[in-house]
Formats: sequence, C-alpha cells, structure tokens
Amino acid sequence: MTIQNAQQEVDQWIKTIGVRYFSELTNMAILTEEVGELARIMARKYGDQSFKKNESSDQLGDELADVLWVLICIANQTGVDLTDAFKKNMEKKTLRDKDRHHANDKLK
Repeated sequence: MTIQNAQQEVDQWIKTIGVRYFSELTNMAILTEEVGELARIMARKYGDQSFKKNESSDQLGDELADVLWVLICIANQTGVDLTDAFKKNMEKKTLRDKDRHHANDKLK
C-alpha cells in the first residue's frame, strides 16, 4: 500500500463509516493521546518500566497504526499530500544532514 492509497482508504472510511472527520483541533488532541499510548508501550517494552498485569507488549504495531491513522486524518482534512510532503522532507534531511551524522563521534 502506498501513502497515497492509505490517504484514500482513510478518506473513504471516514466518509462511509465514520460519518465525517473530527475537527482538526480534536484530531490533534487525539494524536497526542495516541502518541502517549505508544510511549507507554515503548517505556515498558524497551525502557525501565514493566508491564502491568493487564497490559501486553504485542500492542506496539496497533499503537503505531493508531498514530499513523490520525496523522493521515489530519493530512486529509488539511489538504496535505503526504507522499509529496515526505519526499520533500527526505530531500531536506538529506541535504542538511548528509555529513552531519557521519561526523558525530557519539554515533560511532
């Protein structure tokens, strides 16, 4: 699935099952919530915290997908083509950082 396909699929789902997009501000709050849920799993699976009895580490993929879903919703409702935005962002990072990380002794 391409990023463009994902944007189209989310838009179709919203229009047929979800009724309409939540407001941009509501989606920003939901994104923050979903990132928090992802952070909780990361802290427990890769950090120093332990899982509670009712929690599971196998939810990582689902939480990442929730973050992606809301990002796509925000992109769709604000008219952002994520494929184009991602390509431009990669070009920016490549130009800016092409030598920076190789010169960083902390990464060696």
